[in-house]
Formats: sequence, C-alpha cells, structure tokens
Amino acid sequence: MAPQIQRARAALRAIHRMDALMRASHDAQADVEAGQQPAQVTQGSEDGLQQPLLDSDRTPPEAVAADFRTSRSEMPPRRRPPTALNSFRGAVQDIQEAQQHLNRANSSMAGLSDAERRAKVLAMFAGASSWRGGTGMGLPKEIVTADSEPGPGWFAFKSDVQAIYGLIMSSWMNVLLVMAPLGILSHYLHWGPVAVFLLNFAALVPLALLLGEVTEDLAVRFGSTIGGLLNATFGNVVELILSIAALTKGLYVVIAASLIGSILSNLLLVLGCCFLLGGAKHKHQKFNTMLNKACCSLLLLACIGLVIPTAANIFFPDSAGNGEQPPIPRITTRGIANMSHATSLILGFVYLCYLFFQLKTHADELAEGGGEEAPALSLFGALSLLTVITLIVATNSEFLTGAIEAVSAKSGLNQTFLGLIILPIAGNACEHITAVFVAMKDKMDLAIGVALGSSIQIAIFVIPFMVITAWCMGLPFYLDFEPFATMVLTLAVVHAFFVSSDGNSNWLLGVLLVATYILIALLYLFLES
Repeated sequence: MAPQIQRARAALRAIHRMDALMRASHDAQADVEAGQQPAQVTQGSEDGLQQPLLDSDRTPPEAVAADFRTSRSEMPPRRRPPTALNSFRGAVQDIQEAQQHLNRANSSMAGLSDAERRAKVLAMFAGASSWRGGTGMGLPKEIVTADSEPGPGWFAFKSDVQAIYGLIMSSWMNVLLVMAPLGILSHYLHWGPVAVFLLNFAALVPLALLLGEVTEDLAVRFGSTIGGLLNATFGNVVELILSIAALTKGLYVVIAASLIGSILSNLLLVLGCCFLLGGAKHKHQKFNTMLNKACCSLLLLACIGLVIPTAANIFFPDSAGNGEQPPIPRITTRGIANMSHATSLILGFVYLCYLFFQLKTHADELAEGGGEEAPALSLFGALSLLTVITLIVATNSEFLTGAIEAVSAKSGLNQTFLGLIILPIAGNACEHITAVFVAMKDKMDLAIGVALGSSIQIAIFVIPFMVITAWCMGLPFYLDFEPFATMVLTLAVVHAFFVSSDGNSNWLLGVLLVATYILIALLYLFLES
C-alpha cells in the first residue's frame, strides 16, 4: 500500500502547485496587459501553495476529484503558456493514475463502513510511516487510530494465514526457505558434509529474518518494555542456538570464534557499510552521541572481561617452578573457571542495567519515534510461528555445526575462519540489511542502534550466557579465548569509538571500518590449522 499512497500524495502536491503556478502566471500576464508591474507572488498563488494536500472532510477520491474540478473551473478562458500547459497535463495524468491506485485500495476495504474506510485511508495519508525492523517489507503493522481495531486478539486463523502469506512473499530472501527441508534431507540422505553445511547455512538466513519479524510483532503487542525484553532475548537467538549446538559437540574454538566474529561483523562491517552507503547518499549524517558512547563503553567492558582471564592464562600459567627460582604467581584451570563464571555473572548484571537504562530511565532520549502500531498476528499465531521457526533453526543449526569439522578438513579452511567470518553471516544477515537500509534513509540513530545493539547483546548477554550454560552442563568453556582474537576485538572497539565519537559520519569513515574488517578476514583466511 505504501507506494500507492506515496504516489497519490505526490500527485496531490503536484496538482496544487501547478494550480498556483497557473494562477500566478495569469495574474502576471494581466498586469502586463494593463501596463502595471507584475507582482512577484500573488495572493492567489500564495494561497495555493499554502493549501492543504488533503481535505479532512472528504475521502481521498472525493478530494482528488474536487481539486481537479476547482483547478479547471478557476482557470480563465485564455491561452495558457505552452510549458505550463504541458506540466499541468502531466500533473493531471499523475492524479488520474493516483485515482486508480486509490480505487484499488478502496476495493480492499469493501467490508468496512464508510466512516471506517475514510478514517483508515486518511490515517495512511497523514500518518508518517515509521521505518520498521527486518527489511521493511515484513508483517504489515497498521497505524492505530481512534476508529480502527487494536489488532487481532488471541486467536484469528484467517487473518493469521493472510499475514503469514504476506510475510513469506514480502522479501526475495524468503526464496531460500526451500533450503530448510533440503538441509535436513541432506543430513539423513548422506549428501556429503559440504552439501549439508551449505544447505543448512543458506536456510538460516531467511529463518533469522522471519524470526525477527515475528518477535517484533509480539513486541508491538506487549508494549515498549516487554517488547524491548523480547527483542533483547530473541534478537540473537540464531547465534544462541548455533553456539549451544556447537557446545554439545565440544567445538569450543568455533563457539568463541563465531561470537567474536558476530561482534566484529556488526561493529566493523555493518557499521562501516552504514557510514559508506549512507554517506554516499547524504554528505554529512549525525546521530545520538549518548547512545554511541554508552554502546562503546559496554563493548569495552566486555573486552576487559575477556582480556583479564585470557591474559592471566598467558602470564600466570599453571606450571610449577623449580627450587632455584622464587615462586611466581600462577593460576590454575579451576581459577580460570571461577574467574569466568564470576565475570559472566557481572556482565549479565550490567546487561540488565543496560536494558533498564534503555527501556526506562532514558527511554525518551533513545526513542526511535513512530506512531502507535497494531500487531498483524494474533497471540496464538505469533507464539506458534515463533515456536515452529525456533525448532527449525535448532534442527538446521545442529546439522550445520555437525559438518564443520569435515568441511574444514575437506576445504582446507581452518575452523577459526569458518566461525569468525562465515557463521556470523547466517545469524546477522537480516540485521546487516536493516542497518544499511535505514542509514540510506538518513536514520542513523536507528542504524547505530541495530549495529551496536546487536554487538552489545552478544558481548554482554550471549557470551556470558554460554559460559553459564556450559557451567551447568559441566563443560569446560571459559572466557580465556584465543589471545589474538581477543586483542583484535579490543582494537576494533577502540577504533570504532574513535571513528564515531563526535556523532558525525561520512563515507570515508565507512571505508576505514570496512577496510579494517577485510584485513582481519584476510589474516584468518590464510591462517593454517
């Protein structure tokens, strides 16, 4: 509906301005014929430019027809300038095309009363459609008006089917949904580890997008506070499921690399693409410095939480000295485990403080704007769809991680490269598209929130959650990650803060961030196991 509405609004604007131009031209010509100095702007033209685009007492089709008749009747019967006449005819063609789109829109609301239809169309014209998550083409969230319904209740089978069909048909990436059953079949039919890896990897991309859309629909239903918690919990559920599946197989290097890789991809690649493509369209872009400062400070805290146990394991190894040398401090594996568990609990507490800061105390300063929306799915439909997608993601993730070792051995790519560079693409694909789209629309606060917000969730929620989960399962997964990867992550956070500290961005800063990510990827590409 949005392209038709935008076209109709543009046509209305064109017809009013052409009407004002023709009246100004006629008055100037009359002044010249009378021997007077023509005025720069006549009262009629000024009124025409100030005329509202849509009369609130009439439906859009009636307003279009009335504006067209008025512009024709007020024009004096004299010869118009050829250029203005051509422009006026072009505006008439635009308004007639807009009339056809409005008729199609009205036919889709045949079951509503006249008052409800008029209120709904006027709301679509007057309400500034705020940009939504995902690709912007997912579940249709309608603006809530005084005369409209608040959305489906707890169960609405027909509307749920229509909404799910619209969700699947809304993005070209959903074509990859066919990879989900193929990936499952490839495991049971023994198509080989490379086919299993590629098919299940491709299936996770659209599933992550659908999961984000359904989570957002539930967030709209439950309000800002609970909705924020839902987005925080399910925003990185694909990374969580992938990590848990790898944890059960003992792939600790892959887990650490994939989590650090997700942070690096959001912090360097996504943010860099936002600055680059947004700066290519807008010369200078500004964003909220408080949000950027809070996000970078939280990421630096997470880096400190990783550096301390990693450095302690290097500088204070668990090895007994000989009798000739004085004893040196040392840390045992149990000490690393206790430090990791305590650090994870502290980071989890900080994450809760961050949510309270974002959703309560400073919600007005960090709000993204937009009107009140109604959910597209019923409560039962949203929860059912969320459960089904989560189960499919868990199945594909299980088969994907099971093929990593064989793919690494067969392709020659080390497991660190697969975890650091390849796997984050599956979980962050929809977030990458989201951030870049909104940056090109000059909504940098939302782009920064998507890129850095996802990095924060992984750094101070997913990583501590995985350490606590391994603790409960009795598995030795701690925060002493690979030293070089930890150093790279810390430098990336510092670099991103320096690039974005003043709240301004341009395309050159985007080039710097993307180039940094490429350098890191090249290193791990040529690193041999």
